[in-house]
Formats: sequence, C-alpha cells, structure tokens
Amino acid sequence: MSQQHTSPWPYPRLVAHRGGGVMAPENTLAGFRAGVAYGYRAAECDVKLSADNVCFLLHDDTVDRTTNGHGLAAELSMAQLSQLDAGGWKGAQFAGEALPGFANVAAYCRAQGVLLNVEIKPCPGRDDETGRLVAQEAARLWAGAAVPPLLSSFSVDALRAAQLAEPDLPRAWLVEDIPADWQATLQLLGCIALHCDHATLTPQLAAAIKAAGYQLLCYTVNDVARACEIMAWGVDSVCTDRLDVLQPAQWLTE
Repeated sequence: MSQQHTSPWPYPRLVAHRGGGVMAPENTLAGFRAGVAYGYRAAECDVKLSADNVCFLLHDDTVDRTTNGHGLAAELSMAQLSQLDAGGWKGAQFAGEALPGFANVAAYCRAQGVLLNVEIKPCPGRDDETGRLVAQEAARLWAGAAVPPLLSSFSVDALRAAQLAEPDLPRAWLVEDIPADWQATLQLLGCIALHCDHATLTPQLAAAIKAAGYQLLCYTVNDVARACEIMAWGVDSVCTDRLDVLQPAQWLTE
C-alpha cells in the first residue's frame, strides 16, 4: 500500500506539542485551551489504553510524573485514572485537572476547529490492541469531519494494527534517527508522512523524503531560527513546546 491510499492531512506550519506545550499541563484539556489561546489550530497528543481498554491521554507508562497517583497506567481502570490530579504538578492554577478521555479531547478539538495529530502510545506489550482500538475510536469520534485526525506512532506494530483497522485514516511514522529503510517502512505502513527529531534531519534527507512524495514534520522545535532553517529544507510542520515563542499570528502562516 502506498501513501496515496490514505486521506491527506493539511500539515499546518505549527503544531502544539501535547496540547499546550510548556504553557499548561501536558495532555490535558487545559493544555488544549492554552493552545487555542495562543492561536494554534493544530495540536499533538498521546493516547493509550486504560486497564479496561478506554482510550485516554498520557505520555508515560506510569502516572507518577504528571499526576498525583502512582503505578502503571495499564493496570488502572478509567474510573481510577479519572480520579487523579493531572494538573497540580504544573501549578496551583491547574490543580484538579483530569486525565482526559480521548472522546473529551475529540469533542473539544472538533468544536474549536483544532486539527489533531494522535500519537498512539502503547503501554509495553499492548502495541497491536492499542493501535487497533485508538484507530477505531478516532474513526468513530471524527465521523463526518472534513479533516480526519492524523495517527502517528514510534511503534510499527501499532501503526500496522491501525492501518488494518481503519485504512482510510492518515498515518505517519515517528522516528528519532531516520533509518536507511525509511521509504520501505513508510510504504509498508501506507503512511503519508515521516515525523522525526529535528536534530537528526539533514538537508539531504529532507530533500529525499519530500522528493519521494511524503510530508515531513519535525519535533520538538522551540526556536524561531531553527524552525525557519528546517522549513527552508522542505519541512512542512514543526511540533513545539514554546507556544509563546513560535506564535502563528506573528511569524508563520498556517
């Protein structure tokens, strides 16, 4: 399957990392509200499965870093996860912010006109089921939407499962170092894009990826000069934590 078999995605110039970057607690509705307040119309977030297979937002395998709870996310039900404070670590003004369900975020993004890049973030050993269930939920939540969500993952197995479950949703492969077989993997997964660490990209690689017909996003770019440099190489989008530095209305057209 080639990348042309999936829906396109607009690839705005700027994408807010984990909802609101450093401006609010990551992967929360407060983060998405911050993104909208800074003029962002595209965001990225991490989605995984609870113990009872509910899709929700969290980056880590444990809840320790970004909530007041402890333990493996894969061992907690959504009812247990929803009781955690996912905002207090960022500041008193965010105390009580919940770990949102994927459905809550989808409703907010659709209401606000925010495009969403959904990183499928499986807990260890749950790649296939996470890819399948996140893709199915994304298709359901965005049914009838003009622009579907973009699914991405570092996990080839998760992307493959997403591809089999919902082949029409656009997909991107996430990497740190760009491997020599990048094109073969993108073709295998029917991806429309490669997402990579900006530090590993070269002008030559960027040119090759674009010449092959793929979109190109780089993370996590927090400096205006660097964003301008790699966009001159052909990078379509940058994912950033610094919504206060890379401001769409001031210096980039989306």
